[in-house]
Amino acid sequence: MQTTNGTLNRKLRMALVGGGQGAFIGRVHATAAILDNRAELVAGALSSDPQKARESAPSYDIKPDRAYGSHQELIERESARPAGERVDFISIATPNHTHFPIAKACLEAGFNVICDKPMTFDLAQAEELARLVEKSGAVFALTHNYTGYPLVRHARQMVADGELGQIQAIRSNYIQGWLRSRLEKDDQKQAAWRTDPARSGAAGAFGDIGTHAFNLARYITGLLPDEISAHLKVFEKGRPLDDYGHAVIRFENGALGTVTASQISHGRENDLFIEIDGTKGALFWRQEEPNKMLVRRNGQPHAIYTRDPNASYLNESGKAACRLPSGHPEAFFEAFANVYRAAFDAIVQRTAGESFETKDTIYPNVYDGVDGMYFIQQSVASSQQNGAWLPLRHKLARR
Repeated sequence: MQTTNGTLNRKLRMALVGGGQGAFIGRVHATAAILDNRAELVAGALSSDPQKARESAPSYDIKPDRAYGSHQELIERESARPAGERVDFISIATPNHTHFPIAKACLEAGFNVICDKPMTFDLAQAEELARLVEKSGAVFALTHNYTGYPLVRHARQMVADGELGQIQAIRSNYIQGWLRSRLEKDDQKQAAWRTDPARSGAAGAFGDIGTHAFNLARYITGLLPDEISAHLKVFEKGRPLDDYGHAVIRFENGALGTVTASQISHGRENDLFIEIDGTKGALFWRQEEPNKMLVRRNGQPHAIYTRDPNASYLNESGKAACRLPSGHPEAFFEAFANVYRAAFDAIVQRTAGESFETKDTIYPNVYDGVDGMYFIQQSVASSQQNGAWLPLRHKLARR
């Protein structure tokens, strides 16, 4: 199945769980996975409703015999196929509370997994999933998709190379406004499950988007968190989960960080932005304008870095994440696809019987998922104790 240059001589075969009629993120997964022509979507269990699952299949060009009514049926039927026909990986794009049982079943059957975030419903599930990944030897990628932007990759390499000096302060924020009113009362699909503790987990905004802000800070700086003090708030009366929150983080090296998440700020859409202060310089990046990054150094003109794969200033990590020449914007789908592309490299290595990196990966992995679930748990616990300082470094966290 493998050519001499270390790539498969075929496309990877993908199965999708979730993404049926009316879904958003499932379609994103399907689009991102095939963007580089390295994979094809051949199977799916697209809804928890078997009829809806099968009715959704034609819109993905999934043939009827591989349009399954449940993830259990998908795993059973695909496992029964000859090795040369069954899917190579299964993507999970379902509500939070279903991630663990689906991922567990996939891993126990030997399938590689690419899972939406947050990884599980709670920390205990995340820790068990990490053990299952290690036992199975499978590739597990977590779609913290903002890590895929070229300038985020460039910033990460800048920090690693010491261009900003010692990192001392991080301000990471994700601000939205779509839950300013109680959309869940009208049974709006996305609002209904994201504000339901039984399906979303212990946190609302902090679990949904605060985890992205925390992950971005961890991903770019590589700093290990030490302690957290958090205050989460419900501003829309009657809502059971937080719609706003703020946390202060002490990092192992002495740096201070803040994470703010809001879903009740008028006019804000998906405004994820981060500022990092080092002893030699500072940077600022905003997700809604992802092809520009501002770098500041005292006594020097402010520098605007643009996503240009041909520019001498862009490092190899940034260049490797680009697909288009400068001036042609790359954004959400491409960043998502970069997570898939990196995971594909590991899947190919596993398929060839080769060893592959599992912890120090360019794509977010199961250990990042554990890190994120610990962040949610400790944020909620700290807030319940009026902002008490609690531990935040998990034993499985990667540097």
